[in-house]
Amino acid sequence: MPRLFTACLLAGLALSAPLATGAQGQTLRFGLMEDPDALDPTLARTFAGRMVFAALCDKLVDIGPDLKPVPQLATEWAWSDDRKTLTLRLRPGVRFHDGEPMDAAAVKYSLERHLKLPGSQRRGEIAPIDAVEAIDDLTVKIGLKTPFAPLLAQFTDRAGMIVSPKAAERLGDRFATAPVCAGPYRFVERVPQDRIVVERFDDYWNKDAIQIKRIEFRPIPDTTVRLTNLRAGQLDLIERLAPTDLAQVKRDPKLKVGQAYELGFSGIVFNTVREGSPVADPRVRAAFEAAIDRNAITQVVYNGEYLAGNQWVSPKNPNYVGEYPVPKRDVAKARALLKEAGIEKPSITLMVYANNDAPQVGQVIQAMTREAGFEVKLQATDFTTSLDQADKGSFEAYLYNWSGRPDPDGNTYSFLACKTPLNYSRYCNQEADSAMNAERLTTDPAERKAAWKRLAERVLTDKPLVYLFHRRLLWAYSQKLTGFGEYPDGLVRFTGLKLD
Repeated sequence: MPRLFTACLLAGLALSAPLATGAQGQTLRFGLMEDPDALDPTLARTFAGRMVFAALCDKLVDIGPDLKPVPQLATEWAWSDDRKTLTLRLRPGVRFHDGEPMDAAAVKYSLERHLKLPGSQRRGEIAPIDAVEAIDDLTVKIGLKTPFAPLLAQFTDRAGMIVSPKAAERLGDRFATAPVCAGPYRFVERVPQDRIVVERFDDYWNKDAIQIKRIEFRPIPDTTVRLTNLRAGQLDLIERLAPTDLAQVKRDPKLKVGQAYELGFSGIVFNTVREGSPVADPRVRAAFEAAIDRNAITQVVYNGEYLAGNQWVSPKNPNYVGEYPVPKRDVAKARALLKEAGIEKPSITLMVYANNDAPQVGQVIQAMTREAGFEVKLQATDFTTSLDQADKGSFEAYLYNWSGRPDPDGNTYSFLACKTPLNYSRYCNQEADSAMNAERLTTDPAERKAAWKRLAERVLTDKPLVYLFHRRLLWAYSQKLTGFGEYPDGLVRFTGLKLD
């Protein structure tokens, strides 16, 4: 207890000092699970970063609670008959935070930046784009190499965020230190591991719907400390409330809860090309999965609030491949597979996030797989460092969370297609690539479903990833905050929010 009290006290002191800069009731203090990475929509890759971008950067289109696209920077769109050209009509009168117009030239610049900037995390998401043309100030024509069904869905996230060309050119590789977009809030400052501050942009196109003057994003990795600060009034809103804390928050009359199942997944990524590692053998990966009880993990660590799953979408998703249900634990099968592989006692290092729950998941997996003969060593690593290690291939196995996308292509292609940005497993299989390319070429639901099945047949056999569960996204917030909406992408919409 003394250690916890100290952590809470220090967090409270850290949060209380800067509040004098914003009027009480006009500053939303938002507790994040981790510090975001680069505040550049082209380079960014963290879920916490998407929280900040929701305030900073509008997108070409957004999604509603039903996952259907709704207008944002683009008000209308139309496909050509051959599905190889998408024409967007832009919202008139929109300006970036630096006063420059958000027009067709800016859209062209931003999309080409996503495609060409070194280190771009968006390139794989919109790779089928062949050319972007500014027809006039408010009309953009996007030509594709081949039909690409998920394109509009990709534009509902960072691939659809438009940056100021003037600011991007001026700042170059320092753009992330002072991002300039066309969202409801403009960037003010960032103190790493402490706070990100944004202020209401008075020339925002929908300014009448933005009631809160200032937002301070506070990274607090410890879920207990985050909740303690909310209950003490030092925060107004926290994301990713621990499921184990849900019951007490529901009993607190001063707090409210928001919840929705995520679109993404949590699972173990294996480095399939790691020289000398047992996980390079698919039989070892299959044995690892056979030794795991997914439902037990969700019960032990998450009070049963999370949903066990074995695919890139949850069993509740209409795109789930029902022919491949969640397998039951089979320790005897795991041992037999290890014997077949000639590695009966494999030693594997599992990298996990250095937060509250990931090490617990690692410990449960450690105990389960030990019964099959595995020796699993846990390597707790801070979030950003873990991504860097994954990029470099400096890991054997990685317990990884993906927040998800409205179209399943966003949960598969970048992770499983050969040489794509998020393919940390270094997996490359022509059958899998063929299935993913097929789902991208058509909007026909039956044809896409058949492609997902073919992909499942291959990937669930090769197991470059072992999918474990799907999180129930939980927010807790002060009763003083009104207008909060629950969206399955896990992002807060600041439009309509009020602090009484």
